[in-house]
Amino acid sequence: QVHLVESGGRSVQAGGSLRLSCAWSGQSISVFAVGWFRQAPEKEREFVAAVSRSGRDILSNSVKGRFTISRDNAENTVYLQMSSLTPEDTAVYFCAADGNPDDNYVDPWPGAYDWWGQGTQVTVSS
Repeated sequence: QVHLVESGGRSVQAGGSLRLSCAWSGQSISVFAVGWFRQAPEKEREFVAAVSRSGRDILSNSVKGRFTISRDNAENTVYLQMSSLTPEDTAVYFCAADGNPDDNYVDPWPGAYDWWGQGTQVTVSS
């Protein structure tokens, strides 16, 4: 059983920064690839960033250079550091875990992920 909890979402002005956290209980985080996705009202869920078991990361073009993803296996937490936020970043942000055993595996497809958190709201005002 894996239980994911996102935190850190709030309202912020454009140009600001936020750090989202994804923490979980259950198996050690070290066995999972972890992804961050977001969903704005009336839009499909969108890939944001992901990090493999080995620490390899990928980011969507829309956030590259502004967001970073990192993991702290000792704390069972994955972080999404977001900077230079714009109103287009407004969405509910979800983290998800994938149990693929390949250390370097990381996937932008939401269907690859086995467990999902409930999401945290990020609102960026202009």
